[in-house]
Amino acid sequence: MEELSPTLVSWASLLEDTTRAQAERAASMPFIHPHVALMPDAHLGLGATVGSVIPTLGAIIPAAVGVDIGCGMIAVRTQYRAEELPRDRRRLREAIERAVPLSAGAANRTVDREHTEQRLERLRGLAEDAGFDPAAYAARWELQLGTLGSGNHFIEVTTDESGGVWLFLHSGSRGVGNRIAQEHIAVARELCADMDLPDRDLAHLAEGTEQFDAYLREMRWAQTYALLNREEMMDRVVRELAEWVDGDVERVEEINCHHNYTELEHHYGRDVWLSRKGAINAEAGRPGLIPGSMGTASYVVVGKGLRESLNSAPHGAGRAYSRTRARRTFTADDLRAAMAGIEYRDTDAFVDEIPAAYKDIDQVMADAADLVEVRHVLRQLVNVKGD
Repeated sequence: MEELSPTLVSWASLLEDTTRAQAERAASMPFIHPHVALMPDAHLGLGATVGSVIPTLGAIIPAAVGVDIGCGMIAVRTQYRAEELPRDRRRLREAIERAVPLSAGAANRTVDREHTEQRLERLRGLAEDAGFDPAAYAARWELQLGTLGSGNHFIEVTTDESGGVWLFLHSGSRGVGNRIAQEHIAVARELCADMDLPDRDLAHLAEGTEQFDAYLREMRWAQTYALLNREEMMDRVVRELAEWVDGDVERVEEINCHHNYTELEHHYGRDVWLSRKGAINAEAGRPGLIPGSMGTASYVVVGKGLRESLNSAPHGAGRAYSRTRARRTFTADDLRAAMAGIEYRDTDAFVDEIPAAYKDIDQVMADAADLVEVRHVLRQLVNVKGD
């Protein structure tokens, strides 16, 4: 841990000056208690740094939660071993791509699965209880449940250090969560328009106001949507794996965790709204998931509950190159070399997701040694992404 200021501590050995400056601006807000914690994967974000943990008294900064509310990971450990799997991995990849709509605007054509409808019914009831209509934000929100998105979202079939087969995926609250976030970020900016903020995206909502309560209700709904979206996709991936291996799939272990969210937690003697923007809950004994980048290792971990980190840990590798810079720097041939031995859809669309565009996940995990204990290291056999 490095104390950068009385209100900013960092576990990042790879920290750009611009990222540090952004984190310092967030840490300067008067309602921070006790400090902002920077995770090993910290990098520039909207208003608040991705890979930061921001505890606030009596306020929430919507941009510190992020625009993909509830984004996170789910993993299922199966009973299978790598040597028991069929050799034709392309068939499995293509089956998953058919079962789970990919890309930014993708949606299901219809809702024709019983488990999908059950989850939608739960979300409808929660929205009614929260007093809002999700369709006012995204007309197709129901059809997007069970869809992946694009960017760094992915579905993978992996094996751990002993050859055990895991299913692993990363996604969030899709279009409806993004619209909810954008709406409340705009409300916060308007309410704080006359304040002298170090960054306009540090605009906040004050606890006890109608605007705060509305954001909290809708944000919590979007967090549930993200959780159920991952569950829905995992059900479909499990089904495709079962067909591929021609056998039942036992869910030996399942972990589902957010890394873009806010919860009321108790730290340093006070109840705070703890926003983890690109960070996971790493309280003592809590299981968690830390993905690498496309083509590198991912980690199944358990939290150590380090007080100074606000019981938090990194959410992944963290970008080292912007998408534009990555496309200028790397080629499809570079990506093919990085993905050697992994079944993936060979397309130029994924060049900006090349592992070299991200921080070294091994260094990130070394920096996180005081935050989590590594239980399993996962290596990809199959990777599925949206354009």
